[in-house]
Amino acid sequence: MIHSPGRRVASVAATFLFTLLLAFLFAHVEIEIEGPHGWASSLPTWRVENHWLLDLLWGGRAMTGYHAWVFPFIALFFHFPMVFRGFWSWRAQVRAIACVMLFWVAEDALWFVLNPAFGLARFDPVDVPWHRHWWGPAPTDYWVFGFLCLLLFALSAMPKARPSHDRSLARKP
Repeated sequence: MIHSPGRRVASVAATFLFTLLLAFLFAHVEIEIEGPHGWASSLPTWRVENHWLLDLLWGGRAMTGYHAWVFPFIALFFHFPMVFRGFWSWRAQVRAIACVMLFWVAEDALWFVLNPAFGLARFDPVDVPWHRHWWGPAPTDYWVFGFLCLLLFALSAMPKARPSHDRSLARKP
């Protein structure tokens, strides 16, 4: 089924907004779980604080048992529509990855905004030591993954490339 550009844009916008709603709800769940102690610092879970792979792949943050389970859970959650429908495409895969990125950036930012122990007043490198790398007013991850998710959403909304056919070859002289 071929969708008009307007329907593709509407679909991306609806997906974007629904992902923000999910991030809002999960931020509240994490506030209830963690309270004022970010990055699972007071949860009864294992932690790896220092490892070169954490610097390379995890922004220097600790790997915890909590995050080791919740990150793949959320990634799989955004892939569930493809499994449910029994349909996979590059466009759907790109959009699912964009949703995962948007979800985590929005959920993390909302955790600070909505958490009574933080708010925007305490959203800085001093009060948020688990975000080790900042560009201006926000952690580096927000800028990088925010840009990448917007790029991936745009790619997922692009029309499919159609093969061009040289009709002159199809005609016989």
